[in-house]
Amino acid sequence: MCRKLDGRVLTSEESVQRRWKEYFEELMNEENERKKRVEGVNSVEQKVDKIRKDEVRKALKRMKSGKAVGPDDIPVEVWKCLGEAAVEFLTSLFNRVLESERMPEEWRRSVLVPIFKNKGDVHSCSNYRGIKLMSYTMKLWERVVEARLRKVVEICEQQYGFMPRKSTTDAIFALRILMEKYRDGQRELHCVFVDLEKAYDRVPREELWYCMRKSGVAEKYVRVVQDMYERSRTVVRCAVGQTEEFKVEVGLHQGSALSPFLFAIVMDQLSEEVRQESPWTMMFADDIVICSESREQVEERKRRGMKVSRSKTEYMCVNEREASGTVRLQGEEVKKVQEFKYLGSTVQSNGECGKEVKKRVQAGWNGWRKVSGVLCDRKISARIKGKVYRTVVRPAMLYGLETVSLRKRQESELEVAELKMLRFSLGVTRLDRIRNEYIRGTAHVGRLGDRVREARLRWFGHVQRRESEYIGRRMLDMKLPGRRQRGRPKRRYMDGINEDMKLVGASVEDAEDGDRWREMIRRGDP
Repeated sequence: MCRKLDGRVLTSEESVQRRWKEYFEELMNEENERKKRVEGVNSVEQKVDKIRKDEVRKALKRMKSGKAVGPDDIPVEVWKCLGEAAVEFLTSLFNRVLESERMPEEWRRSVLVPIFKNKGDVHSCSNYRGIKLMSYTMKLWERVVEARLRKVVEICEQQYGFMPRKSTTDAIFALRILMEKYRDGQRELHCVFVDLEKAYDRVPREELWYCMRKSGVAEKYVRVVQDMYERSRTVVRCAVGQTEEFKVEVGLHQGSALSPFLFAIVMDQLSEEVRQESPWTMMFADDIVICSESREQVEERKRRGMKVSRSKTEYMCVNEREASGTVRLQGEEVKKVQEFKYLGSTVQSNGECGKEVKKRVQAGWNGWRKVSGVLCDRKISARIKGKVYRTVVRPAMLYGLETVSLRKRQESELEVAELKMLRFSLGVTRLDRIRNEYIRGTAHVGRLGDRVREARLRWFGHVQRRESEYIGRRMLDMKLPGRRQRGRPKRRYMDGINEDMKLVGASVEDAEDGDRWREMIRRGDP
């Protein structure tokens, strides 16, 4: 079943298929409104080397096994099993594609599978993300092209998405430390969390070619990528079967190996006017947060560059001295909030992390419920249950906590929730008067507080070993004028780190040796 735009529920197979086709056909052929590019950009004409066997081997090694196949029904395992014969054949094939700038017509077909976003009405098509299943041979070709483009294009350091050695943790950590520094200095920090509606699906193709050329990509590669997107066709595979085939003329391929880096190139060029040579504009793909010391500067940066979604863009002021208004976007006020879920981690304007702890507990229970059929099965051993818990539930509770300094009460809140889950899993209650240590030992699960401490120290060691230009180190070392407020001081990130290092008998200097540091902070499960 699914809903039409007017809210009516469709039940017949034919009407459901037609609705899915209408939704994705409109989504993938409607461009975002953008200013036409009037300025020209010089193309880079240079000789392109032939594809080498070692490039194909690396691309093949990077492909994950056990994934869904594309329209040709050829899994990547076929190429891996053929070994060197596959490498020779693929190298020859890719060189022919590179020389002719034309790929096989079968590679242009894909199957679109709607994946529910786990929020909103399950019958609404807009609450589903379309993932394309494409030919694995084409994905290998994309991997080879991507590796070459990464050597040519330099993406700004403020981009954390789809970049090597960067993750959501880097962006979350940078934002939290920045907010902490301004809070300690009793200075205002204005943050706007920008949302670009359907940015990935609606990137105009002409905009993509423009951004590639402006980034210095050789014209040969531009034409190769253009060919990947020409005459693209797809079908939607829904619960009642496959729809009719339709063209895809706008946006990047969801599920493609090359698309994430192409999107990073587009965002890098489009945000050039918004960014400054400071760590206060951070991007993770199309999730952008713009920070500045004054509201006027934030509005000025936001006026330039990309068109944003007014309904989903939100504003937050850190250490606000007196109640004031919000920023304006396209003549309308942006919603002002006291907390925001940034890359899955809740940040609060007062710098506290109490809301985030509650979210982690909730995420843990959500994960526990998903595998409760296994965890509550009396036929399954406690050791297996503990392994399932450590694999599925605990990572959800630990996400992002390496970037915060918890109080004892908050740490206890996490451990209480964990013990409830373990007791449910083992079929015991508090009335059975079984000690917590016995519960943990039976399930082979250590204290969650120890795991949080280990994760925090592991992340701190990672930051200390990075180069001095790394944004995490720059944030930690940043000095701002101003004094901390009177009374009991707010807890800082380094307060927690110093306590953690004292407990394990480590010092900041020990973090320089990665192996020794990991050995010192490790707290294994029983």
